[in-house]
Amino acid sequence: MERTELACLEALAELYPTAEEAAAEIALLEGALALPRGTELFASDIHGEYNAFSHLLRNGSGAVRGLVAAAFPDLDADGRAALACAVCYPAEKAELVLADGGEEALADLIEDLAAVALAASERHLLAETDALVPEDFAVLVQELLAASPAKRPCARALIEGAVYAGAGIALAETVGELVQHLTVDRLHLVGDVYDRGPAPQAIMDELLVCPSVDVQWGNHDILWMGAALGQPGSVANVVRICARYGNLSILEDAYGINLRPLATFAAEAYADDPCAAFALKGNPGLSEAETRLTEQIQKAMAIIQFKVEARLIAENPSFGLDDRNLLHRVDRERGTVVVDGVEYELTDTVFPTVDWDDPYRLTPGEEAVMEQLCAAFTGSERLQRHMGFFLDHGSLYKIANGNLLLHACVPLAADGSLLDVTLFGETYRGKSLYDMVDASVRAAYLAADEAERKRGLDMLWYLWLGPGSPLFAKSKMATFELYLIADKAARKEVKNPFYSLLDDGAVIDRIFEDFGMDPTASRIICGHVPVKVKDGEDPVKAGGRVLCIDGGFSSAYQKTTGLAGFTLVSNAEGLFLDANEPLASREAAIEANADIAAARRVLARYDEPRTVADTDEGAALRARAVELTRLIEAYNSGLIAEGQ
Repeated sequence: MERTELACLEALAELYPTAEEAAAEIALLEGALALPRGTELFASDIHGEYNAFSHLLRNGSGAVRGLVAAAFPDLDADGRAALACAVCYPAEKAELVLADGGEEALADLIEDLAAVALAASERHLLAETDALVPEDFAVLVQELLAASPAKRPCARALIEGAVYAGAGIALAETVGELVQHLTVDRLHLVGDVYDRGPAPQAIMDELLVCPSVDVQWGNHDILWMGAALGQPGSVANVVRICARYGNLSILEDAYGINLRPLATFAAEAYADDPCAAFALKGNPGLSEAETRLTEQIQKAMAIIQFKVEARLIAENPSFGLDDRNLLHRVDRERGTVVVDGVEYELTDTVFPTVDWDDPYRLTPGEEAVMEQLCAAFTGSERLQRHMGFFLDHGSLYKIANGNLLLHACVPLAADGSLLDVTLFGETYRGKSLYDMVDASVRAAYLAADEAERKRGLDMLWYLWLGPGSPLFAKSKMATFELYLIADKAARKEVKNPFYSLLDDGAVIDRIFEDFGMDPTASRIICGHVPVKVKDGEDPVKAGGRVLCIDGGFSSAYQKTTGLAGFTLVSNAEGLFLDANEPLASREAAIEANADIAAARRVLARYDEPRTVADTDEGAALRARAVELTRLIEAYNSGLIAEGQ
């Protein structure tokens, strides 16, 4: 036996010091392999829509309704809807039941929730179920799930004891959340928690307590990651976008970022400016005065952004973004600007903070604003916790069970070949580009070398708007043109050829081969570009080998897509794509048992239910069993001495 293998077995012996313990663990692994394959839930482009996302996560994209039906086959439709709602919102529903029906009614509800939990636990090992229960209720929940018909009176007495002791609502919440966690075994969030919608921070708080989740960073997520590190280009973009959608409260109230210095500066610098081109994209009930100030803030940050980005472009010539510097191309007398050799009329010609002899120089007031904002972002404890979650649970891409998960695209050339992207003097393509970028993001957080860290920080900003970025996937970020030029020809952002070649089988084969995947048994799952279902666009490409699952969770996109988001579900029975309707409100879900009615599309249905053995997890469990078998052999041969 090689020394390395012996060292590994000796380390394993610390966990399983006897042959009997190793054999017992092998038996558990074999049992786990025979269980039904766990349910994977895929969603993308949530964009701050907490209520809709939370509801779908809580009900497992409709799976909870199936569990309720299995546990209570004779219950009518209204009763099933009420019980499913109680699983999704157990604490809120328990409070209503207690207020309306008293302690006996609350005990009835908990007993019903326990029956649903039992149905959900049948495809899990007891140890997995136990690990999901808070310690305070561990013994009690174990008894409820182990209650045979003969022990039901005992279980009822336990429930009533908890209710009469004042712990009924907490127990209902524990059991309901247990069902939720048993229903979804793994959540894959394929990018873009942030921007546009009102409550990304609430989504992040929920993800922090989600037992099993991974995130593929989206372009908006990566922008916030850069802002959290004080990267000036990222900070300027984040604040401007929050202002554009009327969501500055996310920064102030959710993350404690002081915007008063910015507001004071914007109100003074743009006091006489109508900010004609900076009307808000969304307005969540702002007053007239608040709207006016938010428009001033938006314009102030847009101009600051143009200046800050010019500095970053000069510092990083390999980014190839010189054409994004447009302030110096403004003709003040004609009220025009030249973009790509074409002269366009400006929609706004008031620039009180631009020195036309040095248009990209920040004024002292702008410098002070940026310095304060960068410090505020890096000093936000909650923001750092949320971005730390992204770093720990996220990556640029993930390969799971034959699926290549990525937010936007694998950059391609017009002929379908992998696009060569040269950054910092090196050329990358396909997987090598993804790996380099992922490493750069982590360097921005973790590198000890200051130059390496600076390169990572600037890469975070490049990923937001660079033409070679696998997260941006367009020819240019036309922020200047969007605000200041009415002609749509100037605003056009050309998508990477990836999107026009998604039905080309040979192109998709090359991508899979580059990532070391079997082209005959793999899928790409991505988001980023809303699928215009209302116009007949199909999210299923290349004969089912590419699934584009941005269905418009964000209300800003629902007119484009015609629905309120896709949810992709992979379970023991097959692969299913759910097209969701908007959630009326969280209150309606709780009080009136309102749900998101999903139209389910069957993408694949298996002849026989799949098991854990058919998954990546199964491969890892089998490998573990082989290691344990080798450990037992080492014990039996005397190579390693058994412990006590």
